[in-house]
Order: sequence, then C-alpha cells, then structure tokens
Amino acid sequence: MGQMLIFGMGYAASHLAGRLRARGWEVTGTTQDGREGSIAFADERAVLGGLRSATHILSSVPPAEGTDPVLARYGEAVALAPAGWVGYLSSTGVYGDTGGAWVDESAAIKGRRPDRNAADAAWGVLRSDVRTFRLPGIYGPSRSILDRIAEGRAHRIDLPEQVFSRVHVDDIAGGVMASFKGPAGVYNLADEEPCHQNALVEWGCAMLGAPLPPLQSLDDAGLSPAARAFYAENRRVANDKAKRLLGWTPRYPSFREGLASLT
Repeated sequence: MGQMLIFGMGYAASHLAGRLRARGWEVTGTTQDGREGSIAFADERAVLGGLRSATHILSSVPPAEGTDPVLARYGEAVALAPAGWVGYLSSTGVYGDTGGAWVDESAAIKGRRPDRNAADAAWGVLRSDVRTFRLPGIYGPSRSILDRIAEGRAHRIDLPEQVFSRVHVDDIAGGVMASFKGPAGVYNLADEEPCHQNALVEWGCAMLGAPLPPLQSLDDAGLSPAARAFYAENRRVANDKAKRLLGWTPRYPSFREGLASLT
C-alpha cells in the first residue's frame, strides 16, 4: 500500500481518496481551511512534511487568478519530493473547440483559458513521472443531470450539432489507480459515447418520470456565464490511449450506465 498526498480535496479527489483508503492506503489531503482532518493549504510545515513521506502526490487544484496555486507555492518541493508517482487532474478544455471532431492527447493545447493551458503544460514538464489526466464533464452521486432535473434546473438547448464528452467520477478514480503501474504521460479519461446534453436530459426525465424542459435557444435559457461557457466548445474526446497503455476501461461506457448507477 502507499501514502498519497492530495492537493485539493474536491469532488473527484475525495472520491479517489475513499477508494484508496478502502484498500488500506494512507491518504492526506489539503483544503483551504484544514477542515475534517485535512491539512490547511497554507500550512507549509505540514504540507512539506506530507510531501517528504508521500509515495504518491496528486494535485486536483485548478488554476485561479491566472496561476496554479500549487505550483506557485509548492512546485519546487513537489519537483524534489521522493515520491515515485505524481498526478495532475487537468481538463479537456485545454483542447479548445474542435467543431465536434474527435481529439486525442496529441492535439495542441489551445483552450480558451490561458491559465488552464499553462498549468497543464507546467505540470507535464515538472518531473519525468507526471501523469496528467485530462477530464471532460464530471458527474456522479449528488452531481448529475438527475439532480438538476429534480431541482428544476435542467435545460434543453436548441443547438443540434453540439456534442460533449463526460466521465463518471468512479472512472476517474479507476483511471488514476490504473496509472500507478502504467507509464507517465497525458491521458484522456472519458466515456465511450460523446453526445448532446439534451440526450442526458431526455434520458434522465424518462428515468424520473419528469416532464421535459422546453427546447430553448441559448439566449432564451438565461444561463449563468459558467453554464453558457459550457456550450462554447464542441468536441468528442478519445480515450484510446488510457485503455491501451493503462489497461483502463470505463465502468460506465455511456451516460446510460452511469445514470443507472445513481438511482
């Protein structure tokens, strides 16, 4: 078993931590305030101690205010840490808009957010054993279209050519764990069936016996800036590299299996 230090105990990282602890791993994570037994991100003594003892290091902290806070504060320490495995949870947003075409790890980084692009590139060259996981839309327990439908927050947008990829949170954990014995590099972790977001809404409404939201234009839907930005990019994310080199296969190859697991 190993010892993992996780920067940023968010949704995906917390799920991974639970999987590892169930297998006997010792997992320590950082949060901003040190809640629930975590380390406060600003507690340099505790963080540096964790880095010295960790066999595995993962950052799930996204860039903020134009910079990666983990690299800015602890990048040198991570680079010199004795751990034999380092991981970074990035985003398929670094690929930018492909007009619905398939994209794999060989594609250029040209996303809309320079800070996200820069963080992805910086982690990739920090040390030779880094695994960068590029993730599309993440869903899972308490965070899926089923929850939005139940809360009356689901939308159907009239953009018929729009396609998205997504990944169940359990498949992120599975991919990260598969990489412990796989080669360093960049990996897309995505399901096998990119599709329009409306397909999820329609499937979820059928599952819950809920009425379909009206079909609206992007302007009429009244989406928040963050939700509207979701529709600014259109791509299909290929996962062949992770399957080939890590022996990883998504437990939930499409949204249908993934949503069924949440009921």
